[in-house]
Amino acid sequence: MKTSATPFHDGELDVQRRAGVHEDAANVGGIIAPSISAAAGRFLAAQRMAVAASLDAQGQPWASLLTGPYGFLQVVDENLMRLAVSPRPDDPLTANLTTRPELGLLVIDPATRRRMRFNGRGLLRPDGVFLHTEQVYGNCPKYIQKRRLVAEVPERPSTPERTERLDGRQQTWIARADTFFIASFHTAGGADASHRGGNPGFVRVLDERRLAFADYSGNNMFNTLGNLAGYPPAGLLFVDFESGDLLQLSAIATLRWQPERSVEFELSAVLETRGGSSLRWELLEYSPSNP
Repeated sequence: MKTSATPFHDGELDVQRRAGVHEDAANVGGIIAPSISAAAGRFLAAQRMAVAASLDAQGQPWASLLTGPYGFLQVVDENLMRLAVSPRPDDPLTANLTTRPELGLLVIDPATRRRMRFNGRGLLRPDGVFLHTEQVYGNCPKYIQKRRLVAEVPERPSTPERTERLDGRQQTWIARADTFFIASFHTAGGADASHRGGNPGFVRVLDERRLAFADYSGNNMFNTLGNLAGYPPAGLLFVDFESGDLLQLSAIATLRWQPERSVEFELSAVLETRGGSSLRWELLEYSPSNP
């Protein structure tokens, strides 16, 4: 439960205390606002991609990629965003927004290493996706790999292939990844989409149904881990920035504190879409923050 004295719910507070950063988090938490500032609006107008977190009818979070031309992320008023794009009919986001309103949005710019989170309640309409914001805040540039947008191709996504476990090729893809995204949820905080990055190999493939990663130090608010502590289901998204292929995973998370703070995921579904994104990116450099 959140109170007027803190922007954090019980899960976030518990993880902050366990990590010994409760006071630091209280100071940083002042950046969380309910409305979209003019500066945030200018940032949105210059972006081409966002990651959405939504929940299906069973309460399972999913992470989905949304892309569009410059200006597709629009500010309607200080508490309302419009995404002038329609999710693919076969993406979980489409069905999820017809059954549940919780929606979190991470807008990220790999070229400048900037990112912002917009969380609240969503609505899918014929003219796009709308988000009524309840939390708006920026994140630091840590662990964002610098990439340059080099091409845009006509969208010809494949029909998503759904399985219950990772095949060898998908395991290799994840083991080589330097970036992925997490959709999480908490009953007191709603849906949230976040970014994780590191050098290739920072995500460990334990077997065809299990993944793990070490949780690097960040802004000390522990929004994602706080959600997972109270609500373990999670959605993962891996993007092949060169080919546009997408890998969406549903999972149950377990937080580990020894020998280091880490998260382990047990997968329940694997959804792969070839050419799911029209944007093609070139890696320029890894983040200097990567361990």
